[in-house]
Amino acid sequence: MDKKALRKKKTAVLLGGKSSEREVSLKSGTAVYNALKARKYNVVAIDAGDDLCAALKKEKIELAFIALHGGHGENGAVQGLLEIMKIPYTGSGVLSSAVAMDKEASKKIFHYHGIPMPPFIILNSDRILNQGRRRPAPAFAMPWVVKPAAEGSSVGVEIVKTRPQFVAALKQAFSYGDRVIVEKYIAGQEVQIGILNNKPLGGVEVKPSLEFYNYEAKYTAGLTEYIFPPRLDRKTAGKAEEIALAAHKALGCKGATRVDLIIDAGKNPYVLEVNTIPGMTETSLLPKIAKNAGLEFPDLLEELLGETVAD
Repeated sequence: MDKKALRKKKTAVLLGGKSSEREVSLKSGTAVYNALKARKYNVVAIDAGDDLCAALKKEKIELAFIALHGGHGENGAVQGLLEIMKIPYTGSGVLSSAVAMDKEASKKIFHYHGIPMPPFIILNSDRILNQGRRRPAPAFAMPWVVKPAAEGSSVGVEIVKTRPQFVAALKQAFSYGDRVIVEKYIAGQEVQIGILNNKPLGGVEVKPSLEFYNYEAKYTAGLTEYIFPPRLDRKTAGKAEEIALAAHKALGCKGATRVDLIIDAGKNPYVLEVNTIPGMTETSLLPKIAKNAGLEFPDLLEELLGETVAD
């Protein structure tokens, strides 16, 4: 479908929602809405609340641009609703979204496909309660990264170096759900690779002033330095892109994703996670990666919308 015909379709930008990442989603969605409106799209912004189905029917929506982060917007639930309503949407499908959001499931798939990742264990809240003070711990040495199994934007993530820190981090992580990932901390360069329609766009190196690229470092101006392109030799950069694309494909992702990796002192890339709905403000990392590759923000959005109709 050509762009002129695409712009006539009634398109909803889904934003907000009820997850812990609501505020970030509002910023992403507003940026997407404004960019599409400037290009004369027939677009409306819909806050994805409990009345989402009714809102989509009322507005007679023909296409959906999903700018929801975390929760039902990213775990396959909204995607399932849109499929039932026969509304094409941007990004990955129901299963890929659900698996990418669930760190336990995605890690098991990475393991099956031989995709390198840090050693990890899964802790279940029932097991922890049954163990009492004898909390199970990984066989690998500290430091450890403790994170909820199904949250994004580094929500609830802590690096621990002592047993008391571990206990506190577990308590916090379990407040977000009944499963927690404990992962070996690997020191190195934090690199994020953008994937668009099954092709690597390039990457960015993130250099936080805090201990790691946590929620505060991501969303507080001045706390993180972004380096384009990453400070990697050609061979390591190529390997990082190859592994990122393999992770994207292993989960069956579509559209745009951002794959987060850590590259150790031996130049070995490890996948941390795949983000199926990365931030979409003009200053977010995926749009910056795309711009560095010669693709302006509105063009990136049109690429994503065009793929929904092509499918």
